[in-house]
Amino acid sequence: MTPPNHHRAGGGFNNPWPGDRERGFQDLLRWRRERRGRERQGLTRVGSSILPMVASRFDIPRAAPTVLTSTWVGHATVLLQLGQLNVLTDPIWSRRASPVSWAGPLRLVSPPFPLEELPPIDVVLISHNHYDHLDHRTVRQLAQQHREAVWFAPLGLAATLRRWGVSEVRELDWWDRAATGDAIVSCVPARHFSSRSLWDRGRTLWAGWSVEVGGWRVYFAGDTAYHPGFGKIAAKHGPFDLVLLPVGAYEPRWLMGGVHMNPEDALTAYRDLCIAHPDVPPPSMLPIHWGTFRLTDEPVDEPPTRTLARWTEAGLPREALWLMAHGETRRRERRG
Repeated sequence: MTPPNHHRAGGGFNNPWPGDRERGFQDLLRWRRERRGRERQGLTRVGSSILPMVASRFDIPRAAPTVLTSTWVGHATVLLQLGQLNVLTDPIWSRRASPVSWAGPLRLVSPPFPLEELPPIDVVLISHNHYDHLDHRTVRQLAQQHREAVWFAPLGLAATLRRWGVSEVRELDWWDRAATGDAIVSCVPARHFSSRSLWDRGRTLWAGWSVEVGGWRVYFAGDTAYHPGFGKIAAKHGPFDLVLLPVGAYEPRWLMGGVHMNPEDALTAYRDLCIAHPDVPPPSMLPIHWGTFRLTDEPVDEPPTRTLARWTEAGLPREALWLMAHGETRRRERRG
């Protein structure tokens, strides 16, 4: 049987779309040189590091069956309450997105509430193994405090999660799906890469996720560049009520364009998701992956401004853009 085209010959994984190029150490050196040059010329704008945070208003212990809530903890960490199901995406509560506590990207905005204040977690979704998405300290704490949670991870990550104390892990490939209780969780393609060192690039898979339960459908894109698969994802697993799309960590484009979406890419992906179901109202969109860690060169406050500008220019309904402050909770209720 021929392996899927995102499986690398000899083991590991790759992006299957034409034109993808794997970036290496020399590209990182070029990035550093260009950044230093811009700094010397005074061309770098950091942006405001004082970003708003509000009190979270999620439901404890669970939402009503007819209610969907979304609370942005920061970066790609979102608490989703799909009726009675509590879902957490790419959880990180640590001060740094790093293998060590004394170096690496420092959190610009503290978590809006302690990890101990989470409601009972039923499902945890992991998109890939980068330090800003798979945090050792947070995983250990969650595994101890929410022992009944079912963790979903792309291929290759189950052993790591079990070693860190997770009791139940479901490891899925792209287009696989699995049931947990009344929910159906599906693993879907993303355009990114994996690594936790210089020597393990591509050994584990990266992915997005969809969750369907109680008439609610949510899509968490994980960490991804734009790719041609968004329409197929919506066709197979939509129509969605809410989509979580990354809009940050995109400059310089020559380096980041193959792994991260900018706001313009995210709006194109959103349109692809909508086109698959033209006869239903468009989903709400929650922009993620910005404002919590300074990972790349764009000003930290630019992604939300650009996202709102593109959204407005496209004539999309303002109430469908859930552009949230850290800690903010939005909700929608299904009527009838």
